[in-house]
Amino acid sequence: MKNIFFLLLISAVQPVFSQTKLEKALTNLENNYEQEKVYLLTDKKQYVAGDQIWFKSFVFDGYNRSALSTTLFVELYDADKKLIDWKTILLTNGEGSGDFKLKENLPEQVYFVRAYTPYMTNFNEDFQIVKTIPIYNPNSTETLEITKSSDWSAKAFPEGGNFINGIPTKFAVRLSSNSALPETWSGKIIDAQNPNTTITTFTSFDKNVASFKITPSLGKKYQAIIQDNTGKKQTIDLPEVASSGLSLEIVSSKDGIKYSLKGVNLKQQLQNYKIIGTINNHLAYKANINQLINEASSLIPTKISNGNNGIFQLAIFDDEDNLVAKRLCFIKPDNLKIEKAEIIGQDLKHTPRSFNSIDLSPESYFKNYTVVVSDDDGSNTPEEENLLSGLWLTGDFHSKIDSPAQYFSKNANSEALDALLISENWGRFDWNTVLNGPIPKLKNNSQKFLSYRIKPLKSNALLRDATVNLVLKLGENQPTINPFKTDQNGYVYLNNVNFNEPLNVSIFVNADNKESSTDNLFVTAEPLIVPTPFTGKFPTTKYKLVTASGNKKISPSISRAINTQKNMRKDENIDVQIEEVKIVGKKADPKEELDKQLSTGMFSSVNSTVFDFVNEDQHAEGFNNIFDWLQGRAAGLTFQRDNSGVNVPYIRNSQAKLYLDEVQTDPSMISSLPVTNIAMVKIIKGGGLVGDAVAIYTLRGNMKSKTNEKEATKNNSTTIKGYDKPSEFPLEMLNDDDSPKKIENDTRETLYWNPNLFDSDYVPPRIKFYNNDTAKQYKVLIISFDEDDNLLYDQQVLK
Repeated sequence: MKNIFFLLLISAVQPVFSQTKLEKALTNLENNYEQEKVYLLTDKKQYVAGDQIWFKSFVFDGYNRSALSTTLFVELYDADKKLIDWKTILLTNGEGSGDFKLKENLPEQVYFVRAYTPYMTNFNEDFQIVKTIPIYNPNSTETLEITKSSDWSAKAFPEGGNFINGIPTKFAVRLSSNSALPETWSGKIIDAQNPNTTITTFTSFDKNVASFKITPSLGKKYQAIIQDNTGKKQTIDLPEVASSGLSLEIVSSKDGIKYSLKGVNLKQQLQNYKIIGTINNHLAYKANINQLINEASSLIPTKISNGNNGIFQLAIFDDEDNLVAKRLCFIKPDNLKIEKAEIIGQDLKHTPRSFNSIDLSPESYFKNYTVVVSDDDGSNTPEEENLLSGLWLTGDFHSKIDSPAQYFSKNANSEALDALLISENWGRFDWNTVLNGPIPKLKNNSQKFLSYRIKPLKSNALLRDATVNLVLKLGENQPTINPFKTDQNGYVYLNNVNFNEPLNVSIFVNADNKESSTDNLFVTAEPLIVPTPFTGKFPTTKYKLVTASGNKKISPSISRAINTQKNMRKDENIDVQIEEVKIVGKKADPKEELDKQLSTGMFSSVNSTVFDFVNEDQHAEGFNNIFDWLQGRAAGLTFQRDNSGVNVPYIRNSQAKLYLDEVQTDPSMISSLPVTNIAMVKIIKGGGLVGDAVAIYTLRGNMKSKTNEKEATKNNSTTIKGYDKPSEFPLEMLNDDDSPKKIENDTRETLYWNPNLFDSDYVPPRIKFYNNDTAKQYKVLIISFDEDDNLLYDQQVLK
């Protein structure tokens, strides 16, 4: 926030210009507390083992998309903090997307997705998003249940932090729980010395919070008695009544933020008190009281935030710059600045597997959209969290808030949000730390894209201050030669590189001939931007894991997801059968002869795919191992990283057996095998005697690999991985009537997922999807930002 608003409070307040302890703290705040937060959108709320989790990430610096970071780490953990998978996501204008392919044998339990930028590791780990994902598996011996009992506790918070004799004070009552909060609750306030007389009562706004107002008397002890809808009670003490202090009262409306100050028994009344307002970690408002008065009030206009929504923190400091009161409030709670999508045409049908389309205006200021279309079952279940709650609320607080999206819904209660903010502290910084603490040290500065440290060795010795040539080959592109000079430690650096295909790095030194330029050379590449271990605790959830009964109950939504997976496997089988039909009747070729020469009958199957490295150029010279090369080359074959970072092959979502020259082995053995030593790879899918398997065959006798012909040496090169490339979302689940395994029941829940729907050349951006077999109405979510980071957020049901 660059524009600071100064205000003249009646005749008693003057703008502050002198450099004080507080002024120095504000400079510290502006310069050293830039922080990011992440919101992660997933296509569904819950998944089944074997599903694909599609996600879109939004990274914010305050309330704008962040320009600080271009890299985001997204990690998937089980309940025991075991890392299941991770992705390195490219951020463009603070946005990035990706997916996780879940194993079919994942145990049923709650899993957690952690997302953070390298820059965020400079600050409290609590602000790294950890999203709860329940994953079901009908074959698991345990099952997830929603906790019914509620073990809660309560606290009471006076507005501004002070409870002063004779001053009417608004309180917020806040409930918290490690499991689930009660549906409704209420309470009353009593004097502990006169418990049979009720002073005032209150009823919860929602599961989180309630409020009441009381005028206290000195010497009395006040208590709140709270009772939930199940009859459980709890008695809590209100703070002790003070004989002096400062009362702060705030009302936020469409016109601005009105605050009122009242001093009680202060030595110099409010003289030289300072009023500081911040939005995020930036100064937005500043004033000083110069006269001997006990009361002051004013209206801060909404131009302090350029009319945008967000949380405003008002802090009051005394004449010695001590913090004496503070309060959070929301700017314009009843007037959210959110644009809606301009739909200029739609063609929606109810017939099974019909084609549907929704056209957006090409003349809109919004040019890049995130769109999700789901089958709406008409249940009208309110969403628990969304982009709005992540941007304006939960992204900046430590505490758990039940269903935070409710505070920004169509029928939101602004009183409930105000009470919630009375009970919260701004989590991004603490005023006392800023005033008295050291300047935060940034261990990880924000860097553009990825960087690597290349270490070349010749005869096991470092090449210091030496001229070398790096040959860089990205995917199938032509290699480029780049001269470098190693530093005094023998390193070469590739800084700020952006790629999502394997990058082969080969090194050569100046020599009289080509052979000697690569003799005894060895090269390694070390990423400089890497994930950090998670040391925190996962958030508590409303789920518990219990032993499954003999007849395990499966919800309709889970049954649909299981059926969708079966349909996808049928599609994969059909693709394989089509490939088999194509080769029927062909004459024996060198590949077939090689297969006969290397494989025995046990490894023979009509349902197999063979890659010949002896007779065909497989363009494998740029790959570090055969697993990297195989990715995306065989239908139904996927890879997932294990804990040591080695890719493990899966066929139809089940881990495949691995064979090296028909002897069963493990992934680490295969990953260390040079590609130049391989003669043939055979992918066997459920056929033969070995089941799903990947068989690797090495060169025999006088065999010579085509890869070996092209690669003079294998030690002077390495392959490095860049950003993870998002998978392509399948748009339809359709088959011809003549298909051998026709899909009988299309049960997809997510019908359309597009994290990057672009507007181009005045052609209307079109949302295109196919219906499943039952949907009669569609839940459509559209998110976008314009060049000024104005937000478009539109969620509606279309019929």
